[in-house]
Amino acid sequence: MDPKTLEDAGLLYDVTGPVATITLHRPEVRNAQTPAMWHALAAIGDELPDDVRVVVVKGSGAAFSAGLDRSMLDPSTAGEGSVVALMSQSDDEVSAAIDGFQRGFTFLRDPRFVSIAAVHGYAIGAGFQLALSCDLRVVADDVQFCMKESALGLVPDLTGTKPLVESVGYARALEICATARMVGAAESVDIGLALAAVPPAELDATVADLAAALTAPMVGAVRETKALLQGAAERSLDDQRRLEREAQTRRFRELVALLG
Repeated sequence: MDPKTLEDAGLLYDVTGPVATITLHRPEVRNAQTPAMWHALAAIGDELPDDVRVVVVKGSGAAFSAGLDRSMLDPSTAGEGSVVALMSQSDDEVSAAIDGFQRGFTFLRDPRFVSIAAVHGYAIGAGFQLALSCDLRVVADDVQFCMKESALGLVPDLTGTKPLVESVGYARALEICATARMVGAAESVDIGLALAAVPPAELDATVADLAAALTAPMVGAVRETKALLQGAAERSLDDQRRLEREAQTRRFRELVALLG
């Protein structure tokens, strides 16, 4: 992707071997997010090499992401994605615009790779939802999650509601969203939001160890397993059994071909 486009969007992007790292890089505003950033994230998702097996999402500076760039909510501005710009359009056009924003989050569910959010400091609103879009979350002891939207008279609309319910259950998800309260590191581990909480100085190394463990098995095994687990809760047992059989048949055939 064009480096100038990434810079303008406030992102850094690196691919080293099987690991891609995406860094939100607007430290002066605690990595506040904009439509340009969301579109650039979607473009990265479209261009990820097929041999990438782990995608790490992190933030530079003091926070993962303080959420939506508040200038988008300023009635005096009319830039892309601002309230003024969106509300000048029809409902269908607003929905299409938000769909475009959401694509910067949905690519992280792709079964081709496992996505990890390395979260420190504030992860507010859109920042919380970006972390939720990843398959796994490892947090620093100073993390503060918050679904701030209700306090602003809004709803979470960047694909965070489904993974939040899947992680913590309906009742806890409703309480977290409706109260817009902070969720710290210890609680995030206790309720299933995060895999582990570590001192900030150990976050990068912990995530690197996890990425190494995830890239150790055969690529097809991890991809098939992620695809099986996604949506398993909504499928019938018979459907899940069928998908397991089909996946295992593909695995056996690949192993036999390699041995032959």
